[in-house]
Amino acid sequence: MTIDYALIAARSRNSVIGRDDEIPWHVKGEQALFKKITLGGCLLMGRRTFESIGRALPGRISIVITRQQDYAPEGCHVAHTLEAAFHSAEQTKRPIFVIGGGELYASTLAQARWVHLTTIDLEVNGNVYFPPFPTANFTCIHTEHFQSNHAYCYQTFERNPTENV
Repeated sequence: MTIDYALIAARSRNSVIGRDDEIPWHVKGEQALFKKITLGGCLLMGRRTFESIGRALPGRISIVITRQQDYAPEGCHVAHTLEAAFHSAEQTKRPIFVIGGGELYASTLAQARWVHLTTIDLEVNGNVYFPPFPTANFTCIHTEHFQSNHAYCYQTFERNPTENV
């Protein structure tokens, strides 16, 4: 049995998603878009992503994936393997979103059914990157352009039926 889930990420033009455990830009409206898409869902994230956020996000179930056996962040579920995280997420019967970081995106992209990808019209320095995105395996089903303090483009991709994994 396969689990349907989505990745959701914001990246710069040069695929940076983070720098020193922080998002390296402040773009008005982009985080509101993230909230709109993920509200009511189940979020899977690595420990460092959780710590960069600093709290469980309201209106969503948070599952933090970590190797630290004694890690117990308030308001979150903890899983020590990716398989355990997906099992817990599936039990919630909610839409599942992988929200980062870089290692988690890299290990889940190959099986994702959807990818919600925001590209910020900036090139920035960083030390965490979104993995190479195999656009040939996906169809873009939605595109929306925004202009605030920086331009950005939000796209939803769905895996092609012939690319079922």
